[in-house]
This record gives sequence, structure tokens and C-alpha cells, in this order.
Amino acid sequence: MPAPEALLELRDATVRFGGHVAVDRVNLAVPARSITGLIGPNGAGKTTTFNAITGLHPVDRGSVHFEGRDITNRSAHRRARMGIARTFQRLEVFGSLTVRDNILFGAEVKHGWIKQRATCQRITEELLDVVGLREVADVRGDALSTGVARLVELARALATDPRLLLLDEPASGLDEGETEALGRLLCSLVEQRGLAILLVEHDVPLVMRVCETVHVLDFGSILAVGTPAQIQRDQRVLDAYLGAPGTEAVTR
Repeated sequence: MPAPEALLELRDATVRFGGHVAVDRVNLAVPARSITGLIGPNGAGKTTTFNAITGLHPVDRGSVHFEGRDITNRSAHRRARMGIARTFQRLEVFGSLTVRDNILFGAEVKHGWIKQRATCQRITEELLDVVGLREVADVRGDALSTGVARLVELARALATDPRLLLLDEPASGLDEGETEALGRLLCSLVEQRGLAILLVEHDVPLVMRVCETVHVLDFGSILAVGTPAQIQRDQRVLDAYLGAPGTEAVTR
């Protein structure tokens, strides 16, 4: 059976900060309608890889392709308009806005408030239910728990109507039940909305449960690529990450 066509591809992508190579010749593919994992130790280059994909940091070598087009030289704004959305490792919720207005902001970015006001409001109300935020819709962002704020970020990203969603540690701050619910939500987004998701996450059980393919990044380079079962048996991955003392995700 042929491999599914990639929606996103990094080809030999390299990112340098001065003399430091943060991402080194990374090749990565994210098929359409799938969840792909990107895991590795802290400082491995995962967030830098996200920044290279979204255009927040240029690649010094290699290329970025989306829907078969080379977008290496396109701005972050243009990439977002093409259908690439992301959340951040550090919370970026607007504290002075309610949950509803945080999500509405994402819809406005995509559709424009003046011309598509009714559309923006409809999308916002729909996403409050999809992500499970209806009960806190009128709560300000600065009054939310970390876990709920992560879900607000997810809903706001969805409001931009992406084809590719990059999630940077979305389970951070969630308890076990919330993490289970997040996993079900991510799978439903793929099945019902046709999204492709690239997931950076230290909760390894979550990654292994929801991802079809997992890439392991270590010291800026791809150490291994495979199914969850293959990754969990890979001795190089066990030595570099999964078997490391104090890896919280392994003991959950």
C-alpha cells in the first residue's frame, strides 16, 4: 500500500543560531488527515522546528513544502493564511479577554470582523462546544487554570480554519482525565475535520496512543522515525529519551 501523500515536508532543514546548529538536516513528513508525533529531550530542537515550519525563523539550508509547494521564503503571515496554525509551549492566552473572545479573535484573523461578523460568531460558538469550553465561555483568560488555557489556545488555533495544526505540548498542565479527553479530541479533529496534526509532547503515553508515526529528535537531528511500537522498541530512543531517568512522561 503506498504511503499517504505528505501535506507538510521538511527537506534537509537546518537552522543555526550563530555558530550553534539547532536543527540539523531534518527530514520530516506529515501526511494529510493524520497525527504525527515529534518527541525528544528538552533542547532537542522541537520548538525551533515548529518555528521553521511556521516561518518564525528562517531555515539556513533545506526547504519547507506545504501542499506540494515550496514555502521556504514565504512569511509567517502568508503561511498562516495558507492553512498552518500552531499553539505555543508558553501560554499565549489573552488574559483580559473572555474564553469566547479569545476564540473569536482567531476567527477574526481568518475571516475579518467587519465583513464576516456572523461567520466569526458562528465559528466561535461551535468551537466552544467542540473543545468543551462552553461552561467557561465568559471567564477571563487570566482566571483559567493552565490546562483549560491550553484548550483555549487550541480552540483559537482551530478558529483560523487550518489544514495543518502544530501543537506544542498541549497536554502540559492537564490531569490524567483531561489528557485522555484531549487525545479523543485530537483524533476526532482528524476524523471529522480532516486535519493533519504535528504534535510535540512530553506525555509519551498520549503520543503513543494517538500518533500514527513518531519522529524522535535529539541534538537537532532525527534519531528515529517509526510507528509508536517501533519507537518504543528502538534502543537508541530508549537510551536518548524514553529510558532517561526522570522522564516524567514514561512514569505516568
